[in-house]
Amino acid sequence: MQETPIQQRPIGIFDSGVGGLSVLKEVRKLLPFESISYFADSGNCPYGSKTREEVLFLARKHIEFLLEQNCKLIVIACNTITAVAIDHFRSEYGIPFIGMEPALKPAALQTRTKKIGVLATENTFNGRLFKQTFEKHANGLDVFIQPGYGLVELVEQGEQDSETARQLLERYLTPMMEKGADTLVLGCTHYPFLKDMIQKVAGNRLAIIDPSDAVAAQTKRILMEYGLISDSRRTPRLNFFTTGEKKMAERFFSLAVSGPFRLEQIGR
Repeated sequence: MQETPIQQRPIGIFDSGVGGLSVLKEVRKLLPFESISYFADSGNCPYGSKTREEVLFLARKHIEFLLEQNCKLIVIACNTITAVAIDHFRSEYGIPFIGMEPALKPAALQTRTKKIGVLATENTFNGRLFKQTFEKHANGLDVFIQPGYGLVELVEQGEQDSETARQLLERYLTPMMEKGADTLVLGCTHYPFLKDMIQKVAGNRLAIIDPSDAVAAQTKRILMEYGLISDSRRTPRLNFFTTGEKKMAERFFSLAVSGPFRLEQIGR
């Protein structure tokens, strides 16, 4: 059987759940002819409060699954996994990896009050990337960090517009705004699903920074640099894999993409 040319192989996208669909949408805008294999580990979500050892074990297992799908590049569409594991993967596997970096630079350029809020997971705040980015771009800023306890779970359950989500966001965002924050960095790919509720809670007081488009742009740059851009104009293949509940996953994926896709539920 003829081997698939590397340019025609899929991009892999991996997240602890459905949050990475915010990245997938931006990738598809910039790279409409690329096939994609997306892995959502919803059965083990959330990752943000797991130990580093647990995150690395789960992430490695599912990355190796994507490698078995012949992926030519993998996007770690999760701030927590990026913080804990991306250095390991870059040293262990022979393909490019793209990660999520905290969007402090664009927030620093945008803020007028020099006060910004960051909503992320504990593992993201404790990771090397956040600390490096903070040291590089947060000089002269007041940065208010807030772990988003419970938010990922609400998104995974499709309850991002619920009263519970509103109450949690009010609890997390009000102290930042009272201290003068005018810009909010979303440090988890699940959080863009909460944009409407954030705007209801914050009104016009917070500009929201979502790094998904920057990640998509970096994905395109790396594909071009390595000569991996698809040269096909055929309809790309979209394959989704989940360790979670299939019906809920199908609902999210149907909202994220137009056209046909294949969904497979696999064991944790």
